Amino acid sequence: MGSLDLPYASSFKGGSETFLQNVFESILKTYLRKNPMAKTIWELVKSVDNEKISYDHFFFRTFKVDGYGIDSLSSFFMDYGYKVGGRLDFPKKKVQVLWLSPPDVHVPDNGYGIGNGLLPRLVIAELLVDELSLESQGIIRKYLKPEGGKQAVLSSTLGSLIWEKPTSTDFNQLAKESEFAAWTLVYGYTMNHLAFAVHRLKHRFSDIKCVKEYFEEKGFELNKDGGVLKVSQDGLLLQVSAMSEKLVVEFADGVTQTVPASYIEFVERLVLPQFKDMPRDEIKEFHRREGLEQASAYHIMESTRFTA
Repeated sequence: MGSLDLPYASSFKGGSETFLQNVFESILKTYLRKNPMAKTIWELVKSVDNEKISYDHFFFRTFKVDGYGIDSLSSFFMDYGYKVGGRLDFPKKKVQVLWLSPPDVHVPDNGYGIGNGLLPRLVIAELLVDELSLESQGIIRKYLKPEGGKQAVLSSTLGSLIWEKPTSTDFNQLAKESEFAAWTLVYGYTMNHLAFAVHRLKHRFSDIKCVKEYFEEKGFELNKDGGVLKVSQDGLLLQVSAMSEKLVVEFADGVTQTVPASYIEFVERLVLPQFKDMPRDEIKEFHRREGLEQASAYHIMESTRFTA
């Protein structure tokens, strides 16, 4: 897996570790406030696992145009020690994805959450706008203001669009060519999904198969694209995601319609073969399978699919 040609910082420059944690907490609160079903799942995990929640990654969508793409978010977090881990390309979707590994921070043995646990990986996707039709390019570009991408992190924490609310006509026209584009035009930099780190949970949810069975029994719709349980080729990365709930969106022209919002994912990273005989209480995150899986990531993105 390659990496983008981006500089990275090896230590904090922009401020304190606490400030970075507060930014993540604000992004999380906005995501939970705007996505009732995701909040319900989050609260169920929290109740079953006695509040010992850990996050694998936070995922965002962007437009690769005029400073609104991956770098509009990554540059801020790289100032706080995040490093480029790798990238994936999805030519069919006209999307590329960059993932960032978190900085080393002191984590207590029983640390959890954002304030006391490992920081989440960041996964940032960007739509290659220049590869869309001229009509779709024109729709996107008319909403994006010069230099607006500089406010990406603030937009994520507030859950507010940097650009004007789109019309239903523009949204539906864009959706015909790219659901990714239409989703991003409506929701902007609001977190697309969070992923729980199943392998860091302590109780029933520490096994992703139990997670799958639990939420199926509760009646939640899980993403079946590529199979409900998505397994990497090496068998060491296991993923399950819920389908996004559809929320009512009011467009600039007064039209309302339902649009898939954000969702929740579960990730279990198994121990690498060379460390399989280590005592369980000595296993750290770096002893486990790292990175993303091309095929699984493609299927996971279908969690916001507009049509059946």
